[in-house]
Amino acid sequence: MRSVIAVYVENKYGVLSRVSGLFMRKGFNIDSLTVGETENPDYSRITITLNGDDYAREQLINQLKKLYNVKQVKLLETEASVERELLLVKVKNTAENRQEIMAATEIYRAKIIDYTTEAMCVEVTGEPSKIKAFIEVMKPLGIVEMCRTGVVALERGSGVLNN
Repeated sequence: MRSVIAVYVENKYGVLSRVSGLFMRKGFNIDSLTVGETENPDYSRITITLNGDDYAREQLINQLKKLYNVKQVKLLETEASVERELLLVKVKNTAENRQEIMAATEIYRAKIIDYTTEAMCVEVTGEPSKIKAFIEVMKPLGIVEMCRTGVVALERGSGVLNN
C-alpha cells in the first residue's frame, strides 16, 4: 500500500541522514523523498512516499517520532491531501515526432522550456499519475533524459503540520 508521510524537522546538518538511515535500517525502500525549507527557515519539511503494509508503516512513523530533531510526523491520507510532482524530460526533436510532442504538452498542460534542433525539454507538474502517464506517452517518441522531484504534499483545509 502506498503511503505519504510528512515529517517536520529542525533545519540542521545531519537530520536528513538520520531520517533516511532509519528507513535503511528497517529495510524499507523510499519511493520518493523531497526536502525543503518551510515558512520558518529554522525548519524543513520532508515528504516521503513508500510502499508497505499498515503495520510496517505504523512502526516507521513511531520510530520517526523518536528521532532527535524531528518535531512532528503525519501520515497524509490521499483523499485528504493535495499531491504534486515536477518532471523535466528531454525528448528527441525530429520532424517525425515534433507535432506529437507539442500536442502532448498541450493536452497535459505542460511547457516546452528548451528547444533545439536535436531535443526539446518539457516541464510537467501534477499528480504522480499524470506524470507517469506523460512519461508513457513520451517513451515511444525518444526520451533522452529525465528527472522527477518526487511528491510534495499538503493536507487539505486548515490542518497544518507545524503545530
